[in-house]
Amino acid sequence: MVRNRPNNESGVLEPIAGDNPDRSLRALLLLEAVATAHAPMSLAQLCDRLEAPKATLLRMLVALERLGYLLREVDEKAYLLGPRANRLGLSLLRNEVVLQRSRLILQTLVRRLGETCNLTALDGDSVIYIDRVETHEPLRLHVEPGTHVPLHCTASGKLFLAQMPAERRSAVLKQLELTAQTDRSITDIDLLETELERIRVRGVGIDSEEFVRGMVAVAVPIISAQGHCLAALACHAPTARKSLGDLIEYIPRLQAAAEQLALSFELESSQG
Repeated sequence: MVRNRPNNESGVLEPIAGDNPDRSLRALLLLEAVATAHAPMSLAQLCDRLEAPKATLLRMLVALERLGYLLREVDEKAYLLGPRANRLGLSLLRNEVVLQRSRLILQTLVRRLGETCNLTALDGDSVIYIDRVETHEPLRLHVEPGTHVPLHCTASGKLFLAQMPAERRSAVLKQLELTAQTDRSITDIDLLETELERIRVRGVGIDSEEFVRGMVAVAVPIISAQGHCLAALACHAPTARKSLGDLIEYIPRLQAAAEQLALSFELESSQG
């Protein structure tokens, strides 16, 4: 039997003879195991979790790494999702059916809060706006879906960093340019690490005029049934109308909406 498989360099599907459906299923289960883990997983951990022979899994890991679906940690002993797998996740969030469902949830939330709410995701070393519903107030910050913003000075970005395993977060921070967007942006890596640890414990990202002067924001994670952070739900407002304390009071309603969004994403994933 001849099946198609993506080629790493071109992304074009090419035929491979004798492909085993069981092997393809194992590869999907392997990706799922890495995606739902709370930390990078070693070969031994994956063998134990999937109850599969080490030699078989090693061949799959090498192939998935070559194709860009997995990355190896600096010590080359543990694996995490690669850029190609992350793009698959973004494709799901930007699926038209998913966007229609999430937009209804965002619209309801904005009617209740009176402020702009955003659906965001981690995209490499930045945050991407997946969708947003604007407030009807004349004073607002307009950002188009598809726009990328920094990790270190936005509510969603700091939340994504805080959700990462410690080793991965440190590696990402070393590669980031901690550019000051305002005079309140945190540009010292030690101070940022301290802030991220507070966010990790609190489970809420906060932007206190760090990205745009005169704008404050809060963000909560959208968590899958397996405990994986799929995206973030954020709300921002100008300080002329709302204080950061005002937005913090909205967190329970944001968290309730985030649970609805997580169910919506899980439904589409299971149907797909």
